[in-house]
Parts: sequence; C-alpha cells; structure tokens
Amino acid sequence: MNLRSELDRIIKNGRITVLGIGISNRPLIDWLLLRGAAVTARDRKSYEQLMPLSEELTKKGVKLILGDEYLENIDEDMIFRAPGIRPDLPQIRKAIENGAVLTSEMELFFELTPATVLAITGSDGKTTTTTLTYKILEEELKKNGKGKVFVGGNIGAPLLPHVDEMTGDDFAVVELSSFQLSTMRRSPQRAIMTNITPNHLDWHTDMDEYIEAKCNICRHLPISHITVNSDNDITAEIGRNSDIHVTFFSSSKTDFANITHGKVNASAIFIKDGYITFTDGKNEEKILKNSDIRLPGKHNVENYMAAISITRGLVSTDSIYEIATSFGGVAHRLEFVRELDGVKYYNSSIDSSPTRTAAALSALSEKPIIICGGYDKKIPFEPLADALCKRAKKVIITGATAEKIKSAILACPLFDESGLEIIEQSDFDSAVKAAHDAAKDGDTVLLSPACASFDAFPNFEVRGNRFKDIVNAF
Repeated sequence: MNLRSELDRIIKNGRITVLGIGISNRPLIDWLLLRGAAVTARDRKSYEQLMPLSEELTKKGVKLILGDEYLENIDEDMIFRAPGIRPDLPQIRKAIENGAVLTSEMELFFELTPATVLAITGSDGKTTTTTLTYKILEEELKKNGKGKVFVGGNIGAPLLPHVDEMTGDDFAVVELSSFQLSTMRRSPQRAIMTNITPNHLDWHTDMDEYIEAKCNICRHLPISHITVNSDNDITAEIGRNSDIHVTFFSSSKTDFANITHGKVNASAIFIKDGYITFTDGKNEEKILKNSDIRLPGKHNVENYMAAISITRGLVSTDSIYEIATSFGGVAHRLEFVRELDGVKYYNSSIDSSPTRTAAALSALSEKPIIICGGYDKKIPFEPLADALCKRAKKVIITGATAEKIKSAILACPLFDESGLEIIEQSDFDSAVKAAHDAAKDGDTVLLSPACASFDAFPNFEVRGNRFKDIVNAF
C-alpha cells in the first residue's frame, strides 16, 4: 500500500477518523483539515472534559464522537490510531475488514518526510539517547551551515506539522515507543535499540508481543543500519539475526568477536583504555574519553555509545566532545533539584521500570533514600528488589504497587532489614515528606519510582514537577 496516494484519494473522495484526541493527534487533525479532509475525531472523554478543545474542533467542522462508545460504528475510510489504543480492538478489526486503512501520525510522517530519519527505541535510555543524537547532529550542522535537525515522536512535539518545511539536507531524530511501532510498516534510515527488558505488559499481551513491536523499527525500508546493545540478550539476538549492517555496543566486553556475537556484517563500539572506541574488526578509532562525559553513570556512557554509532559518518569527534563536556542532562532523568541541610535531592521521575531505577541507583556513588511505587504495568519487581537491597539505604514505597514492591523486597535473598529500611506511605506527598524526614546530613534523596505515574498523575513530568515543588518548599 502507498500511504501517500491512499491519503490523497481519501481526502478527495472519502472520510477520515482520528482515534484519540491526544498530543500527537491534535496537530494531525489540523494538518488534515488544511488539506481539505472530512475529519471525525473520536475520544473516550466527554465534550465537557475536552473543553475548550471540543468547542474549537466543532467550529473547525470536525465531527466529534465522544464517550464510552467512541469506537462504535467506525465507517470512515482511513483510521489514524493514537499510540495508546490497541490496533486489534474488535471495533477497529471490523472497520479494517470493511476496507478501512489503519495508520498513524508517525507512519504518515515517515512516508512524507524528505529528511533522513534516525530513530531510537528501547525499554530504557531512549529519551537521553534521542536527545544526545539530536544535540550532536545540531552541533555538527552549526559548523557546516547546511540543513536542520528536528526532534520529536515519543519525545517533545509531533513532527508531522513540520514535514512541509523539511528538505533532503535535514535530519529527523525520532524516539519511538512500542505503542507507536506496533503497526509501523516503514522504518527509518538508521535505528537504535538501547535494550529490551519487561515493560508495558499491562498493554501488550505478553513479552513476545512487546519484542515484536520493537522489532518493527528495523523490519522495513529504507533501513540500512541498526545499533544494538550487545550486553542485552534480546537486542544482541536481534542484531545477530539481522540482514543489515549492525553496530553492537558494549560497556563490559572488549573482544570484537564476543561483542558482535559472530555476526560477519558488523562493527562494534566498546571501552578501551578509558575511551569509547569504534572498530570494524580490523581498525580501531578512539572517539571520546569516558571522563569527558558530564552525565553521571555507566548507563549514560552506553547512551553516548549508541548516539555515536547512529551518527557515525555524519559528525566529527569535535561535535561529540562539545556535547559530552557541556550537556548536563534531560529534566526528570537524575535531575539535581537542590541541596538542603547537607541532603541532595534528585528527580528521576522518568524511571518507570525496575531496570531504569537500577541504572539510576548505579549512577550514584552513595546509597540513597529512594521513593518507589506507582501505577502497575504488570512487570516483575524482583530486579528492583535486588537493586534496592544492593544500593539503597532506605526505600519509601507508595502508590498502587507499594505492596508488590514490599513483597518482592522481603522475598529477595539479599534483603537484610538492618541494612535496608522499608517505609510505607499512603500517598505521594507523604512519601516525599517521609524521605525528607528520614534524611540526614550527607544523605541523598532520589525519586526513582520504577513504575508509571498513572495511579496518581497524568504523566511522569507532572509527577516529577510535583516532587520538585515539594522539595523546593522545604
């Protein structure tokens, strides 16, 4: 199917429906209206809940179908699905059987953009890696004065509204979630898989479906190169079985054959003599000294490895060095908030999985008082319990997953009640106050929930900002 020609045909002679009036689909609706499309917007929220947006859309001529029955009787010719809506819902399946074309804002952007697309996915680290890739490219283009870099997708604003201003000299750096990837039939030119660990199992039917969705990043044209984590069993296997050129990165291995898992059409990025080093199996090139990286933690060295790989041949080592020595991090990712009475406070609200929290703990030199808990994504907490028992001083648990986290800690073979104190709190604000009250001069308080925010907050940004507000008010 040629999505561009199908869209042109339907704009002229048919109707389009947009499922979910969220961040990505609002500018999509305006984009479609500007091209003369007949648009229906469907959302579970009521007209009143969506005010003033619902009133604005009505004035623009958009037909609204709202409330619990918003997916019933889909009879439009093309369906744009918001990432959070499963594509296999009975109502959507029936519409497809009746001839409707299912797509998404992101897939349409991939089809239309003339820019070179570099895309990043993974369970952890994708936002920081996306930001580093964007900043390194931006630094390079400043020097040569040709082209622009756009960044979006699962990070920041949607990119479709900018597609008409993009040229073949430009780059689009895109973060992609498994929700976005699940129905994609087009891939970027270059891609990264930072890692794959259990995540979003409240949405995906199982781990296999989650992995399958992630693999869509490198299944289709025009992909020519993918970077994968050699130290993660799942991504290493994906890389080894890929037909395209693969760069494996590893922060623990130094032997080329060991890093690349025997794949012939491969290269590697690894640590040697304190440098991030690239090799094609024959020649080695030192790219960046580890100690030049301002961001703390081994996981951020790995993020740089991935960003260096996807931009290889496009940027100079000078541009990489400029960003490494100046960039202090992304908000809500081990973000330093303040120091009060000798206690340091860090906001890492983005940490919505056990592996993210484990990485945040490993980046700190001291054992922190950590706040954990939130929305239940149906993922196991044994890895979290292991990390907490090894690297935390006290853990404040709250939210919908508090009891599950507590049970995992108590069942952990490493648990020692004299070494790790568990403090339970009924709500988020009380948890932050409890961490403050428990902290003494020289301690660190870390918000790293290991869970999504949806039991108490609309998203991790709101949760992180609430943490900062409370801490700054102490």
